[in-house]
Amino acid sequence: MLLCDFHIHTHFSDGKLSLSEVVDFYGSSGFDAIAITDHLCDQSSFLGKTAHFLSKSLQVEQFNNYISQLELEAERARAVYDMVVIPGVEFTKNSFRHDQSAHVLGLGVRDFISCEDSIENICSEVESQGGIRIAAHPVSTQKVEPQTYHLWNHRDHYQDYFDAWEVASGPVLFDQVLESQLPKIANSDLHSPRQMTSWKTLVNSEKSEPAILDAIKKQKLEFYFYNKGGHQCNYN
Repeated sequence: MLLCDFHIHTHFSDGKLSLSEVVDFYGSSGFDAIAITDHLCDQSSFLGKTAHFLSKSLQVEQFNNYISQLELEAERARAVYDMVVIPGVEFTKNSFRHDQSAHVLGLGVRDFISCEDSIENICSEVESQGGIRIAAHPVSTQKVEPQTYHLWNHRDHYQDYFDAWEVASGPVLFDQVLESQLPKIANSDLHSPRQMTSWKTLVNSEKSEPAILDAIKKQKLEFYFYNKGGHQCNYN
């Protein structure tokens, strides 16, 4: 089983660590695979425009550099830590209303996809690149922060567009997702090292990007509570 975390942010958006620091942080902690999923914010909203102005979002003109740096770090991660680094994006549609906000993780994305497009088209574009689509923190995160309920409130419509729904995005399991029949995945949504204690995913596959993404689609995985230096447990 591979120890994995597929929802991580860096200096390219609102993360506290640089890309290389994230790789060293996870590599030295014994992880087998991670995905870098920096925010790409929808500029049609005030919140999205603000994120771009404050450099808390990927920019169109820097996207190719983002992918190039990810590929270089992926080579280093493999050589130094035998760890797979998967390029990704968190397509971020924020609104002042929780029920109109939605975040979509695209793993395996290497070509730019506009976040101004519809959720359906974004998901289709991710799939066309051979990537997978994850509904990020679709229910209450049980923290005082903006929530993203749109996908969950319309899950009957969106369920065929997603390969997995986050059953945890941090240290709390989401009961609504856990009790559903939807495909699931657990991540940290890490922005700073203090968020490392969280639910992660154990993937049953070979250690390569295509095999890992395929295993997520086929739900060959388990959830794992990771607490470096402390109590850890599996959830089957």
